[in-house]
This record gives sequence, structure tokens and C-alpha cells, in this order.
Amino acid sequence: MIIDKIKKITQILPGKNTNASDKLIGKWVKCDKCKEILYKDDVHNNLNVCTNCGKHFRISARRRISQIIDEGSFVETYEDMQTVDPLQFEGYLKKIENLQEKTKIKEAVKTGIGNINGIKVAIAVMDGNFFMGSMGSVVGEKITLTIEDAIKNKLPLIIFCVSGGARMQEGIISLMQMAKTSSALSRLDKEGLLYISVLTDPTTGGVTASFAMLGDIIIAEPDALIGFAGPRVIEQTIGQKLPQGFQKSEFLQEHGFVDLIVERKDMKETLYKILKLHQGGIA
Repeated sequence: MIIDKIKKITQILPGKNTNASDKLIGKWVKCDKCKEILYKDDVHNNLNVCTNCGKHFRISARRRISQIIDEGSFVETYEDMQTVDPLQFEGYLKKIENLQEKTKIKEAVKTGIGNINGIKVAIAVMDGNFFMGSMGSVVGEKITLTIEDAIKNKLPLIIFCVSGGARMQEGIISLMQMAKTSSALSRLDKEGLLYISVLTDPTTGGVTASFAMLGDIIIAEPDALIGFAGPRVIEQTIGQKLPQGFQKSEFLQEHGFVDLIVERKDMKETLYKILKLHQGGIA
């Protein structure tokens, strides 16, 4: 199949169709679900969703914000917060520096205030390209401050989660972020403010064990891996064979852990309808 596609593309001469010739160099991507070979541009234009099987690929926080927040309305907060090395973990700050250069972001979450179809929200979007979205002290602090911004300004809160869990390079300090973010969400709840948690692939570890699963409404993207520990660890601990796909969003919705599964193309409109209903309006 891929050979036929390559032959078809190479028959197009450069200059006669610029868009097609652009796709000749470094613009292929293989879907890890259906194994289809796709043009990166086609996937990009389809919100980073496989055009063949609907697999939702992982995306950056920057792209996520551009898809969800009204153009020109996003104001980033706490952008200059710096990661430190509390445990003097060898090579940690060098890895941070390399990732900052590669991803053009300073940490594994972007936070800010923006509008969704005109409704103002406080939002935090985790980025799996930066240390697999692991939660260190800066990630926990930025999310906590965003929750506090929502409380101060009486805004609904949305957090897009993607994470491998707590960041081992910061040890117990990273684990403390679980309690800190959960405590802040408790204050948000007492104020009667809405919190929508959106789980994307993967959402695991300490993030799942804290703010990810504390939403008033919990949404997941299709086929997202969601859990605390990995299947092998769980099987070894409980001594039982686990059901097929038990950590996928569809299984979790069936068993009551997830309220909605929403495709990426429908995410903004779904969030808007929920926000509108929470305001007492008709979506």
C-alpha cells in the first residue's frame, strides 16, 4: 500500500503542484493503531487525528490551546516560572534546558485565561512533549495558581491532562503537588465554581491520583490510556488477569469513571455547551 502511494506521489513533478511536491520530503507519519501511512499535513489539518481510523495523536499544549481558545483571547500566566533542582539530581537541569530548547516551552504545562466562544475560563493545558507531562514542583505550582485565579475571578476552570505521573527527579516534592492541587480544588468547589477535567492519552500516575479525577465533569478523548499504575504492576499486585482495555477511556466510561468521551473536533463546542449550561443559559 505504501509503495503504491510513493509511486503515485513521485509521478508529480516539482513545480506543477507545490503542495504535493512538499509532501515528498519528511512528511510521512505512521498511525500506531491502524498502521496506515499518512501525510503529516493531512493529519495536521485533521486536528492531529488519523484520517483513516480516527486515532487521536498526542498534541502540544500550544496546538491544544489554539484549537480550544478563541483566537486572540488567550493570556498566558506564570510563563517565566523556573524549574529548580531540589535533590541535586545528576543531569536534571541539563535535560530541562534541552527540552526547553526543543519544545520552546519552559515546563510541562501552559496556563492562562481565555475565551471559549466568548465565555471566559481559566485553563491549564499539560504538554506530553515535555518530560511526558510529568508533574514536578513548577507544574503543580502553576496549576495551583491557575485554580486560585479561577477562584479570585469567579471563573470556570478547565484542565487538559496528559502525564506519565509525578516527576521522579524531584522525589517527594513532586508527590506533594498531589495534595497541593487537590486542596486548591477543594477551595474551588466550596466557591461553587465549575471544574472540567479533560483526560487525554496518556493520563497516569500522580496526576490521575489527584486533580485529573476531581472534576465536576470528567471528559476523555477516545481510546485514551487512563490509570494510576501500569497493567503489569496491577496484575502482579492483585494476582489476577485484567480485562482487555481496562485502562482505556471507553472502559472507564462504561464503569462510571468518565462522564463523556468527546472527539477532538467536537471538544470546543462540547465545552462551550457545558459552560453555557452552568451559567444558567441554553446551549
